[in-house]
Amino acid sequence: MVAYTIRRVLQMIPVVIGATFIIYALTFAMPGDPIAAVTGSRPLPAATVQQIREAYHLNDPFLVQYGQYMLGLLRGDLGIDLFGRPVAGLIAERLPVTLQLGLTAWALKLVIGLLIGIYSGLKYNRPADHFALFFTVFFIGVPGFVVALGAQTLFGVKLNWVDPAGIGAGWPMAFILPALVMAVEASAGLARLTRTSLVEVLRAGYMRTAMAKGLSPQRQIWGHALRNTMIPVSTYLGLSLAGMLGGTVIIEAIFNIPGIGQLMVDAINNKEGTVVVGIATFLVIAYLVFNLLVDLMYGIIDPRVRV
Repeated sequence: MVAYTIRRVLQMIPVVIGATFIIYALTFAMPGDPIAAVTGSRPLPAATVQQIREAYHLNDPFLVQYGQYMLGLLRGDLGIDLFGRPVAGLIAERLPVTLQLGLTAWALKLVIGLLIGIYSGLKYNRPADHFALFFTVFFIGVPGFVVALGAQTLFGVKLNWVDPAGIGAGWPMAFILPALVMAVEASAGLARLTRTSLVEVLRAGYMRTAMAKGLSPQRQIWGHALRNTMIPVSTYLGLSLAGMLGGTVIIEAIFNIPGIGQLMVDAINNKEGTVVVGIATFLVIAYLVFNLLVDLMYGIIDPRVRV
């Protein structure tokens, strides 16, 4: 297991390099001048602008800038914004809010997706199964921002159940609606995967053996079927937890939640490429770490993996 972990960590290095290179290239190609975007209607003297551009290496070629960024990343430095603030510090300030939203959405997704998927798999090819499939297809097909805007209009404006433009109520009340919007959309994929996996497991030979041994239906389902069903589902859940952090960008912008997603939106609007690249790099590394942890958990869920 130790050798496998080391090998996987080494495999993450080229992924980080490739992902950061693409992100940095896209950010480098963003139109507009970041200094002008920050100063707004009060332009700075030309000499001051030149000093800032030299201090932040904005006049250097793309590969030189990227190389300097990667050298800083090796030291754990995600760069500084145009106000001299460390990007890592900005992320640390906003991360608790994003974690609250992401984990709340992930927990709701876990409950909704597994319940619908398990029930649909046990009622395979029955009316309940068809209804569950319609639910999943509908929410997979509808864009997340449409669901978010619709929920905000209905529950925040029309019914006035929640504050549609802020988080003054704090956690958990102010996070329930945005987290539920994220969870409903994401639970559709989890429900379909759980249903498909459960149906395949119920048709497996060892399930017929368990039935022939006279095990009760409850032991067949809880002791055999669901444990094997959770092998592919656990991968999806682990990766989706990291995906939830990245998926908060649109939700935080719509519901005015001051997390990492809102920070990235503001950075894009202000042409602050360093902040955009730093946040994207942090999310990429988080995704890879979660992926590694999920693979290591395989040995706990399925002993055959250890062999």
